[in-house]
Amino acid sequence: MNKQQRYDHAYLRMALEWAKLSHCKRKQVGAIIVKDRMIISDGYNGTPTGFENKCEDEDGLTKWYVLHAEANAILKVASSTHSCSGATLYLTHSPCKDCAKLIHQSGIKRLVYIQQYKDNSGLLFLEKAGVDIAQVNSEEL
Repeated sequence: MNKQQRYDHAYLRMALEWAKLSHCKRKQVGAIIVKDRMIISDGYNGTPTGFENKCEDEDGLTKWYVLHAEANAILKVASSTHSCSGATLYLTHSPCKDCAKLIHQSGIKRLVYIQQYKDNSGLLFLEKAGVDIAQVNSEEL
């Protein structure tokens, strides 16, 4: 295993730990954004600031306003002095198509994820946008 793979695995393990902070019952997702070997942001899926933490409605469906982990992480960077330009995003799950647009527009150039989301259109979009994408098998972590 080379040095980059060791770092990738370490950051993915951190994303897995971060996912555990989510109050969502259906799926817990974690995100870490790294630039120049420095973590510049993190996030997990959940409701916006000031809302109740419960992510699902009485029917067990995810509330429409729940933010995805990568969106939370990118929004944190937007309110800081950092920039995502050229950064790597580590995700426990591959992004949906809406988050893929945010990833591309934020300037993230590399995505490393563990589990594939049911819809791969986000990955296809990022591939077309020139983002370097790698999937890591969870057993390797």
